Amino acid sequence: MNFTRWSARLPGTPRRSAVARAARSADSVPASGRPGREVPSARGELTDPDPDAPADGPAVGPLDALSVHDLLGQVPALVALVQGADHRIGYVNAAYVRAFGERPRGERAKEALPELVELGLLPLMDQVLRSGKPRTVKSRRVPARAGKHSFYTFTCTPVELAHGAGGREGRGVLVFATDVTDQVESAERLRASEARQREAAVTLQRSLLPQELEQPDDLRVAATYRPGGTEAAVGGDWYDVITLGGGRTALVIGDVMGRGVRAAAVMGQLRTAVRAYARLDLPPHEVMQLLDGLAADIDAGQIATCLYAVHDPGEELLTYASAGHLPVLVRDADGHVHSAHEPTGPPLGTEGWQHTSATMPFPAGATAVLYTDGLVERRDADIDVGVAALERAFAGATGSPEIICDRLLRALGITAEHDDDVALLVFQNPRRDGQHAELFRNAALDLLGGVEAAPRARAFASGVLTSWRFPRELHDLGVLAASELVANSLQHGVPPMRLRLRRTDRRLVVEVTDGDDHLPRRRQAEPVDETGRGISIVATIAASWGARLTPGGGKAVWCEFTLPTVESVATAS
Repeated sequence: MNFTRWSARLPGTPRRSAVARAARSADSVPASGRPGREVPSARGELTDPDPDAPADGPAVGPLDALSVHDLLGQVPALVALVQGADHRIGYVNAAYVRAFGERPRGERAKEALPELVELGLLPLMDQVLRSGKPRTVKSRRVPARAGKHSFYTFTCTPVELAHGAGGREGRGVLVFATDVTDQVESAERLRASEARQREAAVTLQRSLLPQELEQPDDLRVAATYRPGGTEAAVGGDWYDVITLGGGRTALVIGDVMGRGVRAAAVMGQLRTAVRAYARLDLPPHEVMQLLDGLAADIDAGQIATCLYAVHDPGEELLTYASAGHLPVLVRDADGHVHSAHEPTGPPLGTEGWQHTSATMPFPAGATAVLYTDGLVERRDADIDVGVAALERAFAGATGSPEIICDRLLRALGITAEHDDDVALLVFQNPRRDGQHAELFRNAALDLLGGVEAAPRARAFASGVLTSWRFPRELHDLGVLAASELVANSLQHGVPPMRLRLRRTDRRLVVEVTDGDDHLPRRRQAEPVDETGRGISIVATIAASWGARLTPGGGKAVWCEFTLPTVESVATAS
């Protein structure tokens, strides 16, 4: 086949390219022999092309022959050229016409380019014309002709027009607008997706927190949770209040590091585990030890901190253990604030660490606060600075726990835009006086053992319950429970022994402690057995019962009776 003959018809061949260049040159040269359209000069001015330039040359020759109108008319961006101080239209390209319609040349932009007026670009164009420096505005919303809104980034660039060089009327502004609708819509979809994920995480977080705090008899408690601002994903902060029985209360604060649904899910598992371990009525350090192993099983790569404290109203003590958490703050009745100085263990999940418990006095009139790092940590300051600020604010924050929560949040600058989530738990051991104080009473008797211990215990319980003006039926049940618990301690425990009676406005607590660490359990006694029925009797007559190990060694066995209404107790003989 003769390729020479057919090469002009084949695409991409040198001969065909030469033919195409010749055709374009013939179309662009008018009868006068000079190109009829302007091309940009090296300085960006609008000038005519060189008449002596060769019509055919290297491969870039056709580009040199294109005018400004040819180039700008083919770009998909919107282009408009205005000139003079009143910005008269000199040129708009085809893309601009398709977006906004025809624009008459020579008219002022204020009347002929209303879209630029609405966008506030005319003052910007004045600045560009005066300063000679380009200006850009990003992602402006532009109403298109078809009713669909688009987004453009506008760049206004000063240009010198050749026919007016040296004069003010020879200066102009080139408005170049790039369609960024796809990018803006993608960003909006991403923000909407992030907002949905954050809402789901916040919903999960709030559903895993206590929906209603348990209110112990001896404490006033309030708590709050504030998720981080809209730009911050929700974290894994949590709190809890757990009534343990025997008048004691567990108070918990924790923080799972990280963000989003994963942190909230880990938090939910840890909080559930804490409640389960608390029901075992273990010392705080043993609860922390169990939680430490569980945290490693849940997610070895997730760091979590926790503080677990137990309030004993009879001893007026706060016993606690901490796994890497910030210290508890206690304010005495006189306003003095002090924090726990005992060293804490590492965060949960490290395993191998032996946690320990410590105690703090918590007398009547004292208030305590548990909190997460979002309350005191700032990016531009050490966390100790935040803790010191919290101590100062706490010293002056008086009122109910709810009021104290609000005051501390305001004092520490926690707003809706705060960059971290915050959990805060405040509890008080209130002072009671007058008639209300009569509803909260304590009585204790030390028992040395021997045959006279049981009769002494029964007589003591009977006298105390009579002085507290309990109804006859509740009086007899309380005496029976005290007798059975003391008998069980005499049978299976070792001295020292102690009987303690405590009443609140809602319940009567009977508790016996001894030096043996063997916890009793309820069992079914055989008909021929002479022992083994004491705990079963107590479990039958009482609303609840339990046993726990005491910090100094030994155990405590307790039971509770629910009191009638306050009015009926006060009027009973």
